[in-house]
Amino acid sequence: MEDVKQKVKELSLKYGRAEENLLPILQGIVETEGYISEEAMVEVARELDISAAHVYGTTTFYSFLDTRPKGKYVIRVCKTISCMMKGKNEIIRELENVLRIKLGETTHDGLFTLRETNCLGQCHKGPAILLNDVPYTDLTPTKIRKIVNDIRKKENVSN
Repeated sequence: MEDVKQKVKELSLKYGRAEENLLPILQGIVETEGYISEEAMVEVARELDISAAHVYGTTTFYSFLDTRPKGKYVIRVCKTISCMMKGKNEIIRELENVLRIKLGETTHDGLFTLRETNCLGQCHKGPAILLNDVPYTDLTPTKIRKIVNDIRKKENVSN
């Protein structure tokens, strides 16, 4: 608890205690902690003198502000109509199959998290994913298997 209080205090000193600095503070927590815990949300609310509900609402609105621990590799599948029309549901099924998890879950080894997200700006090249900060486009189930297997080889992890 003390670490979270200290981190929130440092971020509020860096960005300021005004409500408009809520997002950079939350991003700073994710950068260092990997996600925003309930206790961190309460501390941010106290520090900025705003409601915890406001902090929670902001945190859960943005897909890049995680509220649970996530894998080393976060795969965000574009959920727009463009990607859907180009086969994103098939890509999700293949990811769920190869990772052995469902959308929104993290693999038991903590390596992968599978999420959906809003537009990645790759509508003309869909279906698309964002793997951490790297976009992959024109995906097929075969390409998905290769991406995942390449990461597993790099991390020295078997299926």
